[in-house]
This record gives sequence, structure tokens and C-alpha cells, in this order.
Amino acid sequence: MALSFEKEFIFHCKKQNLEINYSQIDLLKKLQEYYQGNFQSLISKIFKSQSFKKGFYLYGDVGVGKTMILDFFFDQLDHKKLRLHFNEFMLSFHNFVHERKGSNQENIINEFVKDLKSKALIIYFDEFQVTNIVDAMILGKLFDQIFKEDIKIIVTSNTKISELYKDGLQRDQFKPFIKIMEDQSFQYELVIEDDYRKSNTQDRYFFPLDEETNFKINKFFRTITKDKNHLSKIIDVKGRDFKIEHFYEGVARFNFDDLCNRNLGAEDYLEIIKNCKFVTLDNIPQFNDNNSNQQKRFITLIDVIYDKNIPLAVTADQNIDQFTSSRLLENSFKRTISRLYELTSVE
Repeated sequence: MALSFEKEFIFHCKKQNLEINYSQIDLLKKLQEYYQGNFQSLISKIFKSQSFKKGFYLYGDVGVGKTMILDFFFDQLDHKKLRLHFNEFMLSFHNFVHERKGSNQENIINEFVKDLKSKALIIYFDEFQVTNIVDAMILGKLFDQIFKEDIKIIVTSNTKISELYKDGLQRDQFKPFIKIMEDQSFQYELVIEDDYRKSNTQDRYFFPLDEETNFKINKFFRTITKDKNHLSKIIDVKGRDFKIEHFYEGVARFNFDDLCNRNLGAEDYLEIIKNCKFVTLDNIPQFNDNNSNQQKRFITLIDVIYDKNIPLAVTADQNIDQFTSSRLLENSFKRTISRLYELTSVE
């Protein structure tokens, strides 16, 4: 019997006391069509003769419920599946290539995708974004092979496909990927007025940077680390050591400069956060064109913390809705601000 995502979602919302939003219900109907075309055997055979699209690309502003909807949809699927942070996915690809140095690139892509297919028939990327020119150049060939192997892809993003990697370095190298995604994907924009995450009460966001805030965050940190052993933890990332000075059995405290004013990237953050159950981050600055590299690292760090569902406490010099941004990162930073609301809130 076919799954009814709409009915299941309404039941889920009532059970969780969540507001039922009819823009989201309409999206569930589109996902139902996508599911039927790709996974229900008889209907699938009919639709495949009509070149049914293998990707579902959901975009919209921050906080409209994209992740909630696709999480729900993904949980219903009874197929081999993977939910991956995009940074993790690309790191796994680069590691795969590194282990097979000297091999032909096309052969490596084919081998990687075949290995991927042994693990999943559908892959879910939440908050898909591309910021790295190396990734931008390889994605066209990689996703072309993924779709040829009949692996399904579902994606959430803040921007439509045509605006991915906008103003990025050597963007012409990225255009083949854009065409592949547009040709192979249903594209749906979810529009809702309010960011539901901002309705939460912020309990772990402390500002401004003054003596009173310092007293509050110190008191908070002493509370959450009470009766825990203080250790100095060394984390190895491919031969590079990173030392966490303030580490209490999974509760870690960092200064912003420790993580974002050093030459660290997604691979480092993934390894660091893997060891953490709770993170405190002090002294987040305002951002502008002069510290855009630090802001870019901060965006990646928050994405990793959010994806791993790690609670967060922070101190900053201004309220969360008063952050400024470098010009090139304004759009991606909106997602970061929304995630900060959620990560520092207790419902």
C-alpha cells in the first residue's frame, strides 16, 4: 500500500502540537508525486519511460521549515538511504581520490559512485551550498554519474539552482553542474512569512561583551560542567593536532579566534565537534569585508554544529538580530543567524 505523506504529516504535526501549514502540505503533495515516480514499482516503470526526474531540489528562505519537511519525508522512506552534510560528502570523495592517487579521474568518479550506490539508493543533502572552487569544478561530472547510476538526490538550499555559487571564482566551471541539476530535478520553492525558529526564547545567547555577560557565561559554564573532569583534549586531524584547552567530558569551551581565526576548515570542525556534546563559543565579533575569511569559517562551523545537533551557548557584542555581514556572504549568513536562534534556544 502506498505511503500517504500528507496524512502521515498531519498526524505527526497533531501529535507534536505543531501548527499545520498549508504551504508545507502542498510541498508534501509534490514529494508524494516524486516518491511515486521513483520508488513505487509499477508507477515507476511508467514514469521512467517519461524520463522521470531523479532529484528533488527544495529551496526557500531560512526558517520556513525546509529541513523539517524533508527530515519527515526521509524518515518515511524504507530504502537504502544516507543523510549527509555536504562537506562530509565532498571530504569522503576527496579522501577516496587521495587513496587512489594516479588513477584516471573518470574511473575514480565511477568507482566512487558505485561504492556510493552500494550504500544508498537515495541521498539527502540538507542546506546544500558550494563555496570551494575545487568542489565546484568536480560536481558536474560527479552528479552526472550519480544520476546515471539511478541514485536519487533530495536537497534543501536557500537559493534556486541557477543562483548556486553565484559570484564564485571561475563560475563557468560550475555551469555544467547547474544544467545537470536543473535537467534532473524537480525544483520547488517553499514560501512562508515567518522564521519559526525566531519564535524560540533565547536562553544561551549572551550579549554584549562586558563584565556582566562574562559573569553570566562563566556561571553558566560552571553549572553545566559541575562534577565533570577537566581535561585538555588533543584531536588529530590527518596528522595535525588541535588542542581543546577547556574540555569537560564532552562539554567544550572555545574562543571565537580558536576556531575561526586559524587555518581550519570543514574537515577540522567535523573532527572537533565529533568529540563534543555541548559547545560554548565566546566573543563572536561583528562581520564585514575585512574579516570575511573568519566569517566564512564561522558559517561552516555553525553548519557542522547544527547538522550534528549539538547544543550551543555563545557570547557576542550585539543581539542576534544585529549582526552585520561581509557583502559576499550576506545570503549564506542569513541561514547562520537562523541556526544561531535555534541552537541557543531552549523550548
